Formats: sequence, structure tokens, C-alpha cells
Amino acid sequence: MPAPPVFLGEFDHSLDDKGPALDDGLVITRGLEPCLVIWDSDSWRAISERVRTLNLWQGDARRMQRLFFSGASPAQLDKLGRFVIPQFLRDYAQLTDEVVVVGLGDRIEVWARAAWASERSQAERDSAELAEHLSRTEH
Repeated sequence: MPAPPVFLGEFDHSLDDKGPALDDGLVITRGLEPCLVIWDSDSWRAISERVRTLNLWQGDARRMQRLFFSGASPAQLDKLGRFVIPQFLRDYAQLTDEVVVVGLGDRIEVWARAAWASERSQAERDSAELAEHLSRTEH
């Protein structure tokens, strides 16, 4: 079985009628922050199963399921490997002309350039505290 894809890097793109060029078999949905998340099919199956099996009797779980699944859309690719980002997802992430595509290992995020600059700046500023906090929560 081939290793799952690993998405790395940060790339600036101009947004026109199509999104950035990608491989086939991807799903795009709303992120938890104001960005979009693109999953390969294996990662999508794994994360969607986790969200699908949240406790139906908890309001927060139902809200998360609505946010996650109602915003999901297969990335329909053209001959150049570009895909259309549905308008409701563009609106959610406040995407206009300039976007940043960020590889995060098992997924890709698409950010409005200004929102990404703010997020990256905050992460860089707080990196030591983030690492310390997350080191205490490892399994």
C-alpha cells in the first residue's frame, strides 16, 4: 500500500474562476478557523468518520457535524488540475483575489492572504508556549 500523501509548504496564489492546481480525489470543506481545508480521500474518510460518530445527543456534536458535512464538496478538477471553489466556501473563508495555500501534512488549508498573515504571526509569536502546552497533551 502506498504511503499517504504529505502536503508541505506555503504558496501564494491568485484566485480566479479556478482554485490552485491539485490532484484528483480531494474533498474541500470549511476549516475551524476562517479558512478552507482540502483532504485527500483517505484522510477525508478518517476524519469524516470521527465527526460522523460524535454523540448525536450533544448539541455541540450536531453543530460540528452540520458545519463539517454541509460545507464539504468534492474538488472537481479541470484539465489543468485546477478546481472551482464554491462561492459559499469563498464567502466563509473571505477569499478574494490573493490566497495562501498551506500544506499541513495530511491536509491543505486555503487562507485569505491577510488572515493567513495574522494566523502565522500569532503562531510564530506563541510557538514556545504552543510547543510546551502540546507536549503535555501527547498520548
